[in-house]
Amino acid sequence: MTFHVLTAEFIHESNTFKKGKTGLHAFAVDTLHEGEAGISRRGDVNAELAGFLDVAKAEGWQITHAISAHATPGACVAREAYDHIAGRICAAAEAHKATLTGVALGLHGSMVPEFCDDGEGELLRRLRAILGPDLPIAVTLDLHAMVSPEMVRDAQIYVSYKTYPHVDMRLTGQHAARLLGAAMAGSVRPATLRTHLPMLDEANGGRTDVPETAALYDDAKRHEQEPGILAVSINAGFAEADTKILGPTVLVTHDTAVPGAAARAAEIAQALAARIWAGRHNTANEFLSVEDAAAIAKGFDTANGPLVISDYADNPGAGAYGDATALLKALLDAGITNAAFSPMIDPEAAAELHRHAVGDTVTLAVGGKADPSFGGAPLMLTGQIMCLSDGAFTGDGPIMGGVSHTFGPTAVLRVQGIDILIVTEGEQMLDRQQLIAFGIEPTQHAVLALKSMQHFRAAFEPIAGRVIVCDSGALATPQAHRRPYKRAIRPIFPLDRDMVL
Repeated sequence: MTFHVLTAEFIHESNTFKKGKTGLHAFAVDTLHEGEAGISRRGDVNAELAGFLDVAKAEGWQITHAISAHATPGACVAREAYDHIAGRICAAAEAHKATLTGVALGLHGSMVPEFCDDGEGELLRRLRAILGPDLPIAVTLDLHAMVSPEMVRDAQIYVSYKTYPHVDMRLTGQHAARLLGAAMAGSVRPATLRTHLPMLDEANGGRTDVPETAALYDDAKRHEQEPGILAVSINAGFAEADTKILGPTVLVTHDTAVPGAAARAAEIAQALAARIWAGRHNTANEFLSVEDAAAIAKGFDTANGPLVISDYADNPGAGAYGDATALLKALLDAGITNAAFSPMIDPEAAAELHRHAVGDTVTLAVGGKADPSFGGAPLMLTGQIMCLSDGAFTGDGPIMGGVSHTFGPTAVLRVQGIDILIVTEGEQMLDRQQLIAFGIEPTQHAVLALKSMQHFRAAFEPIAGRVIVCDSGALATPQAHRRPYKRAIRPIFPLDRDMVL
């Protein structure tokens, strides 16, 4: 029998504290491709869809691809955008429901539309209304997913990434597709069990370069070799989403046809969750002040490579505005030279610089415009324009290899020896091509100040003499008490540090 599988990708990580909404434009800037266009753009890169297609090709499945939609993390998804993309997926399900034997969805798990807490659960609810309760649905999730009871009610198979920095998207898609194939063939009867923890997120955000956290994922893979255990997913959660489903989860997809598998799945989930809770105080990062980070930069010996400074709090990949100025000001005040600062997401400044020419000296306000209370006010800077670009680049590193993206109108402004990459569209630092494409060679700079929490490590840690992390006080600050949580179910750690389970 030839299986007919509906595929789609609908991926967004929503920071509910961020002003504004994530509309269709944000998806169009990143990824918004329907049907065959989605397959041609996403079918042979490090993406979940590519993993689905790898298995489909090997097994001879018929594929109907609805849409690939991905936007850089940001504010809650606008209803218009959500309904447009979910509508394309549901329309494809309706059109092909007579012949479909399964569905494979690449989702995030922390998408919050403006009208509900649970974007993924809402999509699955709509699909179940069309397809009925029994058709196998396999879902891939980001490691930073928040997972609702409704999600595991309406899809039988879940597989999340097991790396942070995330480098296993295609492998995750392959795993989910293999399980979907087994379910369609009737050789397994999958279901997923969920265990939830009252925490904002896992202590290290799921960092798999931290031994204690990496051990959780290593054990998850070991458990997947047990009889009846099909997938073990540890979701670290997303602290910047103020919802009723906030918090880490452990999901165990198991074969209900195997005697004892459900009970074993519960044991595995509870044991892993207990370890996450026990390690809640064990944070690996040392969060420096911007002044302390600048002081380290001042005397840094570059013999083994540049100093890489992670601006953790202004990570666009967590939905921060990406225009915090605190770290840049500290570097300028300390007289740091031969440095790169990237990115500064400031459409107004980028547009102003594009009214000039390369080589011009320009004075303008940079950064701090979205919300100066998180990360600092605008800086009035005078510098020389070193590059003007449309912002297009193609990644070649572990995360973005082969993936093309754009920052929109982009400029490099050199101010007192610091090359500032000023961009229009948001994106965190994931790949060295995000600098090289605009004339900034990372290995030739003494200091690289990068707006990213963790993903930067995949591409930049191999060339770094040292990596340090600072808290610039921006929207994704580790000082969670600065964000006004209203919907999270209390008590929750670390807002309620003395709580007990």
